Amino acid sequence: MRQLAGLADTTVKAIRHYHATDLLEEPARAANGYKQYGTAHLVRLLQIKQLRELGMSTAEIRSAGDSEDMFFDTVRALDARLAASIEREQSIRADLAELLSHRTGPDVPVGFESIADGLTGADRAVIAISTLVYDEQGMQDLHEMAEHHQDTDIAFNELTADASAEAIHAVALQLAPVLRRIHESYPDTRTPPQPTTARKREAIHALYQSLPDLYNSAQIAVLAQAYHLAQDSGPSDEADASRSTS
Repeated sequence: MRQLAGLADTTVKAIRHYHATDLLEEPARAANGYKQYGTAHLVRLLQIKQLRELGMSTAEIRSAGDSEDMFFDTVRALDARLAASIEREQSIRADLAELLSHRTGPDVPVGFESIADGLTGADRAVIAISTLVYDEQGMQDLHEMAEHHQDTDIAFNELTADASAEAIHAVALQLAPVLRRIHESYPDTRTPPQPTTARKREAIHALYQSLPDLYNSAQIAVLAQAYHLAQDSGPSDEADASRSTS
């Protein structure tokens, strides 16, 4: 067995495994009790090794030997898995390229590198938690919202916890038309996300629970007021609100 393993550049342990899983037929024993491996065993072992190097599992190698059709079905399935793996790795490389290009830190969610400079630490945390709630399209929408409305966020970000009611209302008036445009462009944002699984329900709860930890009381009050103003106001009201802050 050791000689066979050496010829095939494999291990005795591997040969024993192939015997146990019926990939390699057990040889007859000579009068002295030693196993007598022949040419057929070496050829089969080299074949198994080649298929393993191509990425086939033990079960796939076993089923591939049933017929030529089964073999090519296995090859096609393996090729499909490799294609998906390559696509995934290319996607990861693209994400890494964005990280290197924008030199963002680990707190910036993947895909938001280009607008990272305009995101506060709280924004980054909310976006990170949002990945648990929204699908890929939802995160793309969130990126667009954040990208197109960063200027409006300045007053909100600068609001301190001890801000007056007037200051809070002023920022809410400024934010309301922006929210309304978001609601018009992304109708799903008009209502809170609805959980479809227990895991998503927990994720949504975690998102709401994070807000008091990430934003001060004045900012949360602005979000609440702006949301109600955006829901209640019409286009003419929006224009009035915009003019009142100019």
